[in-house]
Amino acid sequence: MKQEHKSNIMGNRILLIENNTRQRTQLRNSIEAWGYEVFIAADGDEAAKLSVDKNIPFIISEFKPNGINGLSLLEHIRQKNETAQVLFTSEAPAIEDAVSAIKAGALDFFTKPVDLTQLRYITEKVFNGNGQSAAPPPRRTGAETPECHIITGNREMEKLLKMAGQVADSCASVLVQGESGTGKELFARLIHNKSGRAERPFVAVNCSALPETLLESELFGHEKGAFTGAIARKPGKFELAHQGTLLLDEITEMDVRLQSKLLRAIQENQIDRVGGVQPVSVDVRIIATTNRDIDTAVRQGDFREDLFYRIATIPLSIPPLRQRREDIKLLSEYFIDKYNRLDNRNVKKLSDAALICLERYPFNGNVRELENIIHRAILLSDGKTITEGNLMLATAVGGRTGHGRQEDVLLSAEGDGGTLKDVEKKTIFQTLDKTNGNRTRAAQTLGISVRTLRNKLNEYKENEDSSESE
Repeated sequence: MKQEHKSNIMGNRILLIENNTRQRTQLRNSIEAWGYEVFIAADGDEAAKLSVDKNIPFIISEFKPNGINGLSLLEHIRQKNETAQVLFTSEAPAIEDAVSAIKAGALDFFTKPVDLTQLRYITEKVFNGNGQSAAPPPRRTGAETPECHIITGNREMEKLLKMAGQVADSCASVLVQGESGTGKELFARLIHNKSGRAERPFVAVNCSALPETLLESELFGHEKGAFTGAIARKPGKFELAHQGTLLLDEITEMDVRLQSKLLRAIQENQIDRVGGVQPVSVDVRIIATTNRDIDTAVRQGDFREDLFYRIATIPLSIPPLRQRREDIKLLSEYFIDKYNRLDNRNVKKLSDAALICLERYPFNGNVRELENIIHRAILLSDGKTITEGNLMLATAVGGRTGHGRQEDVLLSAEGDGGTLKDVEKKTIFQTLDKTNGNRTRAAQTLGISVRTLRNKLNEYKENEDSSESE
């Protein structure tokens, strides 16, 4: 960044409220590198006080920071400083939370990990003063471009990688199909990184995460006053991705009525903001993903056939992990190295028995599930080798066939003394301790959903209450 640009905005202040230490550090470093002054708040009460005392115009906050609900924080800040802009972040945002936040006047609602290109663009618009900037998002720097690792020794995957490389430097739309957790977004990023648009934004939007009305605004943007809570003009994902790549994740979940507007935008390279009167020209390369059989969705009338032909110029179908067993060892070694670095561990390898156990496992959650298993095993390993017991699987040992969900059974029959339930309970509380009580991270480490973790904790509490009353 040029020094003269930095000096122009050094006085601009941003308040950051983030519970996760690693994410807080990464965001702070990035924002300060852009030239902004960053203040940190430990909880909602301190955030509300700082935002007023320091007259901070822009707050980036965890939706549920320690000590206060996000909507309550927003209301409190607005009572003291009605011009302050608040952007919420969340690892697993509920649709109703996102809708409520936007209606209450939040600037935006980002899913973690936060896309730095989008964040920088939004930040610079906040500090422009007039909110009318139509400039495209800033060019990515090397540090902000996510690394793209696709590890494979499978012939079918190698063919797909070759095809992706061949079509990357073109304007052709790409449709990536595959089960959840197979790495569809990695393929999308690989194509972007190998294209002539690599230095421009890569913007992703999950079409299944938002209702139709909110998704339209998310894609195309809205004008000030377009609806209740639209206190300023907001650029949509198409504008944020101008001259870059737009990833439409789980596109088959999009409402049919919105599909027609999307088709028009792709065909004409123009979008209409919600509440707008003039079309906006955009230059965007489309990559779409789906975990459904899109042919079936077309036949059933859930997906427009003309839109299908428009986005599927280049179709890529990623095989599930159970069909490429040779990748399990390679991926495990990669994840061991990754989480050794992230969590400051020194695990060297899998034991032979652990590898055999993994190779027999059905992996209904594919590569994402394998990553969670390895991450969990590293945290629970007492030595330099991951054992079969560290994996906490219930297949080869317990005789499971893999038709149930991974979260239905947390542990294998191999324990450290005590019943299976005792080992399960101990493991859950150990993991919560390691994540400083962060249930979302603990659930990710354990390879289960947050809902399952919450149910387990409620079950333990009920058992304790029952024991005390006897």
